[in-house]
Amino acid sequence: MPDDSAPQRAAAPPRTSLRRRWLALPVVAAVGLAIAASVLPLEPAPTPPAAPPTLSAVAAPSSPAATPATTPAPTVPTTHPTPDRRPAASAPTGFTFPAAGIDMGVLPLTPSGSELAAQTLVPPLTVDAYWLTPYGVPGDGSVNTTYIAGHSWEGRDAPFNRLSDESLVGKEFSLTTGTGTMTFVVDSVTTHDKDTLKDSDIWDVVPNRVVLISCYTEDPWGKNVVITALPKAG
Repeated sequence: MPDDSAPQRAAAPPRTSLRRRWLALPVVAAVGLAIAASVLPLEPAPTPPAAPPTLSAVAAPSSPAATPATTPAPTVPTTHPTPDRRPAASAPTGFTFPAAGIDMGVLPLTPSGSELAAQTLVPPLTVDAYWLTPYGVPGDGSVNTTYIAGHSWEGRDAPFNRLSDESLVGKEFSLTTGTGTMTFVVDSVTTHDKDTLKDSDIWDVVPNRVVLISCYTEDPWGKNVVITALPKAG
């Protein structure tokens, strides 16, 4: 007879092959951000500074020599090339990367005080893309690098699984923000040991650079894959 007084244990759920690839990001303090802060409030995207005045000078043509009345006077161009215009710096809300089969939203993620103290951040256990709020936003007036992170997964398809691919160098992706859309070109796909990522130069302040971070699918427990990109020219 079974002993009814013995504590009963619930049946263990069936095991599956579905596993999240662990993504632990170092949290490096942004300029002016106190590591010891107990709570880091969600900050709005920085307001871009007023654009400085632009001087557009065109050299005046030298006085032409006397010409017969039948010769038309030289024409001075009235139009000039204008610099590339980008939308004002604003938080990313969408991420499209055709070469990696990615078309998804971007959610804000603000590190907690304990994560800042430990210099480690584990994004929520979802397949979403997360923008790290203490750093930069893309667009005109950007003052820092923009970081977007997400998990790779084993046993299921997930968008960030497809970032572990060196052939993505030279490919384009787009970020949609509250003020428009910007296109970026990948300039590097590298891997970093998770315990030394915090010392990497990917944390250098580079306005309008975008860094994508996930787990490296060939070594998900030991390495991160890091993609860097700059705005497309033209």
